[in-house]
Amino acid sequence: QEGKEFHREASFTDEAGKRLRPDVVVHLPEGKDVIIDAKVSLVAYDRYCAAETEAEKKSLLAEHVQSVKNHIKALSEKNYEDIKQVNTLEYVLMFLPIEGAWQVAMEADQQLYFEANKKNILIVSPTNLMMGLRTIHSLWQYETQNQNSRKIADRASKLYDKFVGFVNDMEKMGKALDTANKAFGDARSKLSMGSGNLVRQTEQLKK
Repeated sequence: QEGKEFHREASFTDEAGKRLRPDVVVHLPEGKDVIIDAKVSLVAYDRYCAAETEAEKKSLLAEHVQSVKNHIKALSEKNYEDIKQVNTLEYVLMFLPIEGAWQVAMEADQQLYFEANKKNILIVSPTNLMMGLRTIHSLWQYETQNQNSRKIADRASKLYDKFVGFVNDMEKMGKALDTANKAFGDARSKLSMGSGNLVRQTEQLKK
């Protein structure tokens, strides 16, 4: 539902004060967002479909692929992840609304998908748009798991440090108790057990 699960062409301001207007922001569970861009120029693809000769088709297909590459570069420079009002990962979905345009571009340049992925861009068509959304949702889940793992590791480290400190303190207490016990024995011997102890001398004094 527009206005609830997604918003179209909402206007935002990034940290540098630059105005950004992504085509669609999809709201995922747990307050997470995905940005979809659909501004890829398909002029070359339209001409490719209408071309009559193989030479024209080859030239226009190369132009279409280059158009997609140019948009990947431009999209990666927009830094949508800097929008404070949007809780998104660095990944952006680049949507080609015509299935054929996506298919011929991928077939013509098999590295296109991987080049986009390096720039945190997923190129999607109408048939794999939902898969792209699920992929980013999974990335969110992995990120949450990683954060939990880091918290667990940090807590375990603190627990270990406290435990080691506790053991060291116990050893110090044991040594202190041994010293105190020896001092107590020496004092007791002088008081009532050893030769010429205080109690014996006091009794003799009394007599």
